[in-house]
Amino acid sequence: MSTNNQYQAGQLDPQVLADLANQNFSDFQHQPSNLGDPRGNLPSGVASHSFQPNASLDLAAIAQQVLASFQHKVGHDSFAQNPSSLSLGDPRGNLLTGATSHSFQSPTSLDVSAVPQQALGGAQQQADHDALAQNPSSLSLGRSFGAEQFIPNSLLGSLANPGNDPLVNQVFLNEVLVAKTQNTTLDPLLVRKDFPILFERVNGRQLIWFDNAATTQKPQSVIDRISYFYEHENSNIHRAAHELAARATDAYEGAREKVRAFLNAKSVNEIVFARGTTEAINLVSQSWGRQNLKEGDEIILSNLEHHANIVPWQLLAKEKGLRIRVIPVDDDGQLLLDEYQKLFNNRTKLVSFTHVSNALGTITPAKKVIEIAHAAGVKVLLDGAQSISHMRVDLQDLNPDWFVFSGHKVFGPTGIGALYGKEDLLNATQPWQGGGNMIKDVTFEHTQFHDAPGRFEAGTGNIADAVGLGAALDYVNSIGIDLIDQYEHQLLLYATRSLKEVPGIRLIGTAKDKASVLSFVIPGIKTEDIGAALNKEGIAVRSGHHCAQPILRRMGVETTVRPSLAFYNTCQEVDAMIAVLHRIRSQH
Repeated sequence: MSTNNQYQAGQLDPQVLADLANQNFSDFQHQPSNLGDPRGNLPSGVASHSFQPNASLDLAAIAQQVLASFQHKVGHDSFAQNPSSLSLGDPRGNLLTGATSHSFQSPTSLDVSAVPQQALGGAQQQADHDALAQNPSSLSLGRSFGAEQFIPNSLLGSLANPGNDPLVNQVFLNEVLVAKTQNTTLDPLLVRKDFPILFERVNGRQLIWFDNAATTQKPQSVIDRISYFYEHENSNIHRAAHELAARATDAYEGAREKVRAFLNAKSVNEIVFARGTTEAINLVSQSWGRQNLKEGDEIILSNLEHHANIVPWQLLAKEKGLRIRVIPVDDDGQLLLDEYQKLFNNRTKLVSFTHVSNALGTITPAKKVIEIAHAAGVKVLLDGAQSISHMRVDLQDLNPDWFVFSGHKVFGPTGIGALYGKEDLLNATQPWQGGGNMIKDVTFEHTQFHDAPGRFEAGTGNIADAVGLGAALDYVNSIGIDLIDQYEHQLLLYATRSLKEVPGIRLIGTAKDKASVLSFVIPGIKTEDIGAALNKEGIAVRSGHHCAQPILRRMGVETTVRPSLAFYNTCQEVDAMIAVLHRIRSQH
């Protein structure tokens, strides 16, 4: 077999990571092999954490080993029987228990175009030693290895619905062939070492961070950049002739340009720094809303909204006599566009809606929603708090009037975020807060304000964390937002399928187009009890109403358990969570 695409082992190609755990692979012909370990042709007795370099690997032989290995899977997952054996949240092995990803040593090359990428890891790591190295012939595969599958790119592109079982469960028994059309090099093992907190231990376990919808963890580069600012650049910005003021100003305005570029906005003048999504929505409400809305006017929100995109408009509605109307959703949590169009009339002045639901993970058809509103002459605010870290956001393509997001949702610091607004619209809007930095001239009779963005940045801003946000966007760009999107989608498929195996579980939010948020309940077990049980195993999830009570009540529940994923999460971490859920379920 030719190996046209050679990559360093350890690179994970999300295009071949499919959600097919616990499938029946008996139709594959079993071919006994003594070639070694499917993690990379390891000779017997060589531990997985000390890979020896191979010049290249025979894909056909590896594929046979992978297929044969499925025959060894008997009864329950060995990890499910002993969840306490997990000490390190490692995607596929390749790490000695308790070691960091720095200890990974890769073979010289590996053809990732045909090998299931996470087969590089292989069997479940044991607590104190590598059992496979002790006895390679006794390979007992864990649940996570069942995710490996060979699926053509043509079908991978249509795997948009984790709940579409006929597609997700399809197994190709005749050919083991993957057509590779582009390079993908996201390796969560390597990514994880950039996030120091991921090696924290909680309750004696390696931390598994599944609370990314609440906040994301920070790479070392962001931490270092903020420290560097305070060590070498700290000063107030603008209006000073000294060197540190120039450094601080350059860093701050440089971060603004990074936000502009990340969002593909037209101008830095369209980027206003704020404390985050909540403050940015309030800024629009209290400036443009107060200036332009009058009694009887109507605002359209969606049933998916976070409280931060409901309460500011309610406050304004109460003050000015406005009416709020709501876009309904179906039982899967998808916006009903036909019903949405019926909400418009000559009093409709604003549509404000989320790009991705924080409670369900639903990705809304944002461009279509915006086009419908603009066709009616209505302004649109798009809440990007949950989309910013998961998918490409192109504001010139989406064309909202405002877009808001929080830095801490995209691997940046807390207390910083941004409001995008079309430049002419911002300049026609009255300031929200008054003070220094946002004025051109002040007398006791009159004040002349700067144009945007300065007119909305009164006082000393969060300079250091704006710089940190810029560093976070640099980090995301270094990996590639499209690759992150692709990897997280495959991880979502895997997690969704695994959750469905828990007896009695009910998934809340099953839209065809979802980001990396899962929400569920297990009838008869309190969500807070599930969260507490997971926490005992070092697994952080959110349990509660997620500041999205209207949509949960629409789904017939008050609270859910919400694991939410990021690109540094792995299938093995999902396995750890699933094992605990099985154990909880068996005890009730």
